[in-house]
Amino acid sequence: MPEENNNSDYGAGSIKVLGGLDAVRKRPSMYIGSTSIRGLHHLVYEIIDNSIDEALAGFCDRIIVTINEDGSITISDNGRGIPVEMHPKYHKPALEIVMTKLHAGGKFDSDSYKVSGGLHGVGISVVNALSTSLIVKVMRDNKIYAMEFERGITKGIMKVIGDTQETGTIVTFSPDPEIFEDVIFHFDILAARLRELAFLNKGVRINLIDERPQNGDAKGMSKEFYYEGGIIEFVQYLNKNKNALHDSIYFEKEKGDICVEIAMQYSDSYSENIFSFVNNINTIEGGTHLSGFKSALTRSVNSYAEKHNFKSGKLSSDDVREGLTTVISVKIPQPQFEGQTKTKLGNSEVKGIVDSIVFERLSSFFEENPALAKKVMEKVMTASRAREAARKARELTRRKSVLEFSSLPGKLADCSSKDASLSEIYIVEGDSAGGSAKQGRNREFQAILPLRGKILNVEKARLHKVLHSNEIVTIITALGCGIGEEFNIDKLRYHKIILMTDADVDGAHINCLLLTFFYRYMKELVLKGHIYLAMPPLYKIKKNKKEYYEYNDKGLQRLFGEIGKDGITLQRYKGLGEMNPKQLWDTTMDPETRSLKQIAIEDAVAADEIFTILMGDEIPPRRKFIEEHAEEVVNLDI
Repeated sequence: MPEENNNSDYGAGSIKVLGGLDAVRKRPSMYIGSTSIRGLHHLVYEIIDNSIDEALAGFCDRIIVTINEDGSITISDNGRGIPVEMHPKYHKPALEIVMTKLHAGGKFDSDSYKVSGGLHGVGISVVNALSTSLIVKVMRDNKIYAMEFERGITKGIMKVIGDTQETGTIVTFSPDPEIFEDVIFHFDILAARLRELAFLNKGVRINLIDERPQNGDAKGMSKEFYYEGGIIEFVQYLNKNKNALHDSIYFEKEKGDICVEIAMQYSDSYSENIFSFVNNINTIEGGTHLSGFKSALTRSVNSYAEKHNFKSGKLSSDDVREGLTTVISVKIPQPQFEGQTKTKLGNSEVKGIVDSIVFERLSSFFEENPALAKKVMEKVMTASRAREAARKARELTRRKSVLEFSSLPGKLADCSSKDASLSEIYIVEGDSAGGSAKQGRNREFQAILPLRGKILNVEKARLHKVLHSNEIVTIITALGCGIGEEFNIDKLRYHKIILMTDADVDGAHINCLLLTFFYRYMKELVLKGHIYLAMPPLYKIKKNKKEYYEYNDKGLQRLFGEIGKDGITLQRYKGLGEMNPKQLWDTTMDPETRSLKQIAIEDAVAADEIFTILMGDEIPPRRKFIEEHAEEVVNLDI
C-alpha cells in the first residue's frame, strides 16, 4: 500500500483545475450514467469515493452515511478535510474551486493521492451541480469551515463556524427533482455498495443510518460495515449459502507501485463467481488484471496436477474455475480504464504482474497445503470429465442438426428481418399462447418460440446435463450465439429476448428458471441488457362497449375512480391463452402500447446470492428467505 503523506503535502496548491460546470445540468447522463435511480445513487458514491480515497492514503478510518428525515443525504468522514486556503491561481478558497469547477481536485496531483478511484475529478462538483442545495463543512486546522451552494452556484462566502480538534469533511445535499426521475434514496442499494467498500478496505468502519420513519415507526434503520478480514470475509460472505470445500486461500503482494490482493475458495457449485476491482471500482468487464489471474490459475493447477500425477490431459481454464469464488483487488497509481464507465482495466503491464504473483503464490500454497490441494484437484478433474461429456453432447446434437445455425428449431416462428438490432424473440409459455402470439405478432421483426413445460433448473446441473434438455437446446439454437466456451454475442440473432409467461405462480417459476439459465450460462446477454420480461395485463374491463386493460391492482383502482364501478364487466386473466391474437398484440406485443421490464444487474453480489438461495440445493437458506419475505407476496394464486 502507498506510504502515508503528511497533511502539509495536501494543500491549495495540490488542487489542479481543468474546466467548469457548464454542461453538467444540460447533459447529466454524460457524468453520472443516467438520471434514473442508478444515477441518483451514483451521486452518493461520488462523495463516498472521496472518503475512501482518503482511507487509501492512510488518513480516514470512519465514514458515516445518513439519509436524513427530509430525504437529503449526509456523508461524513474523518479524513484530512478538503483544503480551504486561497488557491494560488484563482484567488478563491480551494474548497470553492473543488465544489464549482469540473475536473478540479487533488486526484490530479500524485503527491496527494498515490492511489485513487476518482481519477476523473468530476465527482463532488457534479453532485453540487445536480443538487437543489449542498452544504459542505470542513474540519481542518482546528477550525470548522462551511460553504453553501444551490444547483452548483455559490451562496455567500466561506465562513468559519466553530473550533474543533477533529479533521474531516461533511457533505449534505438534496438531489434536484428537475433532473432525476426519482429523488428517493434506497437503503438496500446504498447498503450493498457500502458493504462492498468495507470488504475491500479492511479496517475502515462504514455506518449507514436511515432517519426516515419506517412503516410509521419513528426509528429508522441502521447498519454498520466493518471487516478486519477484508476480502477473505468477502469470499466467505459470497459463499455463505454454498458448501465450501476448504478454507479461503489468500495472498497479498506489492510489485513496484502496484498492490495485488486475492482471496479465493472452491465450493461444490457448478458456476464460477469472480469479482475484480481496481482501486475499489468494480471492473465488471474484467481487463488485464482478470486475464492475468485466469492464466496463472490455469498454469498453476496444471503444473501441480502434472507434478503429483493427478490426471492425464490438460485442464482447461473453464475446468479450473468451476465452483470457484474469487475476489481480486488491485491498487494502481495510474489506472487506464476502457470506456467512461470504468468497467474494464486496460493497463497492459498489470497482466504480467498479476500473472507472476498468482502463479508464484498459488504454486507455493498448493505445495505447503497438500490436503487442500487434493480437494481442489478432485474438483477440477471432475469438472474436466463433465466438460468432455458436454463436448460429446454438443457433437451428438450437431450430428442431429440441432445446434447447427442453418437448422433452426421447427417450433420457432422466425421473423423476416435479418437485422439483429431490429429483431426480437418472444419465448412464450405453452403452445396455446404460442399460437396466439404467432398469429398476433408483426412478422417482420417479431419471432415466437413456444416452450413446453418448465425447463431444467441449471443451478443444479453441469453443462453436459443442460445440453440434454430439449427445451434449452431449442433456446440456444434459436438465439444463435452458442453457449459456454462457444458463446459469441456477435452472433446473437435478436437484440430483444422477451420472456412472456402467465401472470401466475407457474409463470413466475418459469421466468425464474429461464433467468437462472441466462444468468449462469449467457450472463453477457443480461449485462448487455438483451433480456426483458413481458407484462401482460391482469384485468380486462368492459363498460359501455369500451374495453380497458389494467396491469395491476393500483391501475384497476385508478380506472374505477375514472369510469366508476357501475355497469362494468371485469375479467381477471389467468393465462396468456385467454387472449385472442388481437388482444395479445394490443396489450403485450405492440411496441407502441406494451410494457416491458428490462432485466439488469444492479448488484452482482445480491444477484448471485438470490439465484443460489432460490434455485440451489441448500434448503435452510431458501426456507429462511421465504419466511422473511412471505408478507411481501401479492397476487399469489392458490
